[in-house]
Amino acid sequence: MTTILVTGGTGTLGRPLTERLRADGHEVRVLSRHTRPYAVDLREGTGLAAALAGVDTVVHCASSPRGGDEQAARHLIEAARAAGVQHLVYISIVGVDRVPLAYYRTKLAVERLVEESGIGWTVLRTTQFHDLVLQLLQNSAKLPVMLLPAGVADQPVEVAEVADRLAALAAGAPAGRVPDMGGPEVRAFPDLARAYLRASGRRRPLLNVRLAGSAYAGFRAGGHLTPERAVGKGTFEQFLAARLTPQG
Repeated sequence: MTTILVTGGTGTLGRPLTERLRADGHEVRVLSRHTRPYAVDLREGTGLAAALAGVDTVVHCASSPRGGDEQAARHLIEAARAAGVQHLVYISIVGVDRVPLAYYRTKLAVERLVEESGIGWTVLRTTQFHDLVLQLLQNSAKLPVMLLPAGVADQPVEVAEVADRLAALAAGAPAGRVPDMGGPEVRAFPDLARAYLRASGRRRPLLNVRLAGSAYAGFRAGGHLTPERAVGKGTFEQFLAARLTPQG
């Protein structure tokens, strides 16, 4: 089977992706800053040659909103070319070309680096994972009133389903930009918040807050959504039921 290196292999997506690839019989190398024998900081690039030796396919999941993604991608691509990697798979976000958020602009720039790498490539864009939406709601619920972005909806997707899709893409031939992958439902944030409160057994009043800026306008316009590609199956309620224990 194929030898596949997964960057960010201990993260929210990388962990189930690695498990799925190994279950399918592939040899998988997990690349992260703290996991040996392939503990590599992509922003520095040291150690990549050894990690990529004999690798057929790279799935690039490592990312940080704190910055450094473009530099990391350049190091990875340079080392992958030198190692003779045949396929580079990148996970991106729906709306990186429509919502002018700094992190999205970086993800789009990395997409372009992948496309221009000279390596066979595949790019999959997905909507936000259930995990991220839950984190946002949990943070908001720390206050006496849950503050929510007015007029914004989301389309969360189950990370295990994204892992399955990425695993299939990694096992196949380079496919370029593949169809986007969205969760099964477009949900307004108050609706998601009420689902979270029910599942957690908490009580909080909700307050919609209108925010300023072009990024917020892009979210209000639904630039991060893909209702025509609502191919995910797992709902937010199903995710919450598996993740949360109601509070007494």
